[in-house]
Amino acid sequence: MKVFLDECVDWRLSRDIVGHEVKTARQMGWTAIKNGELLTLASEDFDVFITVDRNLAFQQNLTDLSIGVIVLEAKTNRLADLKALIPKLLLSIQSARPGKIEQIGEG
Repeated sequence: MKVFLDECVDWRLSRDIVGHEVKTARQMGWTAIKNGELLTLASEDFDVFITVDRNLAFQQNLTDLSIGVIVLEAKTNRLADLKALIPKLLLSIQSARPGKIEQIGEG
């Protein structure tokens, strides 16, 4: 799967998303682009969009997009806390569906 990491996610997390092609906003040259436009751009080239923005579902209409969205909900957005979600994230990437949002937490 082609996975896009939102710029609010520590890029080093991409090292742990094995078995997938992972790109960051910086790698794509999209660091100045805001969420609505960013989601539209990402949906053209990627299968899954990963973010820590818990408000994304309320801010954007995801149903028309051809990309699945995964929201990571850790204790903090620090890399160590996000890494704890990797096993669940890898499973969620496989089952991600276009226009759907899935939230992954520690519980």
